[in-house]
Amino acid sequence: MSDRHVLVLAGGLTHEREVSLRSGSRLTEALRRQGTEVTLRDADASLLPWVAEHRPDAAVIALHGGRGENGAVQGLLEMAGIPHVGTRSHDCRLSWDKPTAKTLVQRVGFPTPNWITLAHNTFRDLGAAAVIDALIGALALPLIFKPHQGGSALGASVARTAAEVPNALVQAFAYGDVVLVEQFVEGTEIAVTVVDSADGPRALPAVEIVPDSGVFDYESRYTAGLTTYWAPARLDAATAAAAADLAVAAHQALGLQDVSRTDAIVDASGRVQFLEVNVSPGLTETSLLPMSVEAAGEDLGGLYLGLVEQAIARG
Repeated sequence: MSDRHVLVLAGGLTHEREVSLRSGSRLTEALRRQGTEVTLRDADASLLPWVAEHRPDAAVIALHGGRGENGAVQGLLEMAGIPHVGTRSHDCRLSWDKPTAKTLVQRVGFPTPNWITLAHNTFRDLGAAAVIDALIGALALPLIFKPHQGGSALGASVARTAAEVPNALVQAFAYGDVVLVEQFVEGTEIAVTVVDSADGPRALPAVEIVPDSGVFDYESRYTAGLTTYWAPARLDAATAAAAADLAVAAHQALGLQDVSRTDAIVDASGRVQFLEVNVSPGLTETSLLPMSVEAAGEDLGGLYLGLVEQAIARG
């Protein structure tokens, strides 16, 4: 039984609102099963007055997309003096921007697929056809196009032929003015959750992701039955250890705190390559973090209650 009062933030005005609400509801029930008082709230104009009046012991951010992952809400909680589970506001920016995260992980010695970032005005200024030709010549097909910021694979798509590139660009630019274009690596896609403990960050068992479509896009992530998951992933011991090392290294290199999820690909040679990291992992019935927790033989509510206590101790 816990005498803590925990605020769970979910919803927000982003493309990932519905996913966030599902995450928040699941986490709320998991914490309540631990005997914890929980208030589930949206991040709206009434939030800060409510926080000032009720002063919860800690907050857990189950917001996805910009407002939950770019450090803005974290910064508001920090200004209000409310301890929160998760990465500090300034460090959230490093992982929220995919090219920055890839650069920092690569600098500490871990591989990531080759990439380039392109702004929308580049195509207007230099000519779309010439830029696309140069892009294909430099990186080679197939390519995956992603908004340089954002989550849940919104706006992400794969181009296997030159004819598919313009549409992939349009989809990505619909979610922002800068696009990350990355070599699409065929292999085994995995996700590794990292949790901080008194002994330092530890990796939970990797989850293997096998989407029916071959691409782990938004629909494959959140529609039951469109993706098969293996938890733990079907990796040999050496590859599983390499995946854990990569995830812990990314967690540390990016200054992450309490909990994170690293997405990676195991290529045909068995090399584990970094794709991106998430500071506010989903907690829905098809999300990867809860699968990792279950594969580790742990309880989601108990895990997060422990993280709440860590946050309070820091605060």
